[in-house]
Amino acid sequence: MNLEERQTQTDYQNCICPDIREYWKLGQLKGCDRVILLSTQVNQRYQFSAAEGYALRYFIGQFTVEEIQNYCQQQYKDAISPNLVVELLQKLITLGILAAEVENQEREENQNTPTNQPKLKACVHWVEHPGGYWILRNPEDVTFLQVSDRDKAIIEHLGQIPIHLLAEEFCITQTELRYLLQLLAATGMLSGTKPAKRRRGKFSPLQLLSFKIRLFNPDPFLTNHIDKIRYLWTKPTAIFLSAFLIVSGVVGFTQRAEIIFIGQKLFAAYGSNLILPFALLTAVVVTLHELGHAFTLKHYGGIVPEVGLLFMCLIPSVYTNTTDSYCLSRFGRILVVGAGVLVQLILAAIGLWLWNISASGTWLSTASFLLMSAALFTVALNLNPLAKFDGYYLAVAITGINNLRSRSFAFYGNMLSGKPIQEPWENRWILATYGPFSIAYIWMVFGFLFWHITEWSLINIPMTALILLFGWGIYFLFPSSEKK
Repeated sequence: MNLEERQTQTDYQNCICPDIREYWKLGQLKGCDRVILLSTQVNQRYQFSAAEGYALRYFIGQFTVEEIQNYCQQQYKDAISPNLVVELLQKLITLGILAAEVENQEREENQNTPTNQPKLKACVHWVEHPGGYWILRNPEDVTFLQVSDRDKAIIEHLGQIPIHLLAEEFCITQTELRYLLQLLAATGMLSGTKPAKRRRGKFSPLQLLSFKIRLFNPDPFLTNHIDKIRYLWTKPTAIFLSAFLIVSGVVGFTQRAEIIFIGQKLFAAYGSNLILPFALLTAVVVTLHELGHAFTLKHYGGIVPEVGLLFMCLIPSVYTNTTDSYCLSRFGRILVVGAGVLVQLILAAIGLWLWNISASGTWLSTASFLLMSAALFTVALNLNPLAKFDGYYLAVAITGINNLRSRSFAFYGNMLSGKPIQEPWENRWILATYGPFSIAYIWMVFGFLFWHITEWSLINIPMTALILLFGWGIYFLFPSSEKK
């Protein structure tokens, strides 16, 4: 093997193999161990050995050549070539299954630009964050990667400098570079890759406490209508709303005794008949609340990829994916998160004024009172910083500590185990304060639910509950077979 061949092979080892599943699928030939690669677009098929077919199973845009080679070595030991995957890639290019990124003539003109180097997708772009770091943003797959200045410089040179020279150029190890490439592949930043899907674990009853169901992508609707309401984020509107909410707050505070009395009177008169209208008005409030998040993020140039149903203890609500707000400044994130609460306060104020101007005992008086109550109830629920509602994300935005809960748990875990604490000094007192309250809240909520559900089950359906618990225990503890 000459020097040029050794260099090409070294470059190949750290390449992430492309995802071929969109255009090709694997099949098994009857009566032998050979496999076929079938085109999903045209009538084409190619035969491969069993080892090559095994390697092709990993061509999903997430594994490097070296990783796939290691998997094949574990499966076939010494019965395969030590360069099986490199040879397979070259074979795929020769057959026209994979197109070479650089033609042979261009390769001769520029030896420092090897073929099949990992490179960023065309849609990916950089966002300079005011926090002193960079965010690599993939609007196509709606994924993000936060990196340092050094990592940004490395990523920008992908496809321009050979992989083995890239590590030397920036004085990092091959392991560090491989890890960076894996992060890029896992978030779908590289050509031919898709974001890694989170593995589903075994079902646990605790999952019923909180789960989501995606409904649709609202981004096209938001884009088409945002220009019509941009005046809502102007300074005159902000001044008007501030004055309106201050006056409403003063009026509501002076009428607090009357409001409580009317609430008790309505409950005594109508009782459970109020549940349905209250629930419907709460749904309206929550929907407008989520639109507040979505339109505010869209106003600042963000992407809102999904809206869906959120179930907390089987109680339905609505959620909006505003992950793109992490590309904004801290103040911008506060505005996006706070927009939902602001909408609720405005609705509560509107309900208060309608209740004041309507005649007592009319449907308008009752409806406006219920609207005010529903808005204030959801505000109180949302602003709890110990649950992952708006109060929590406001705390994250205000403090600038992403993943506040998990980092506070890790802070105490490292402190109790004697491991070094990596957190900056200015964050430690926040983490030290938040951690105990968060743990106490989780135990209180989960303990309350577990105790009452267990008590009800053992009293009303003891045998059924025990059989279900025993069956689930066998299912959960029984080892699952993992496919490679």
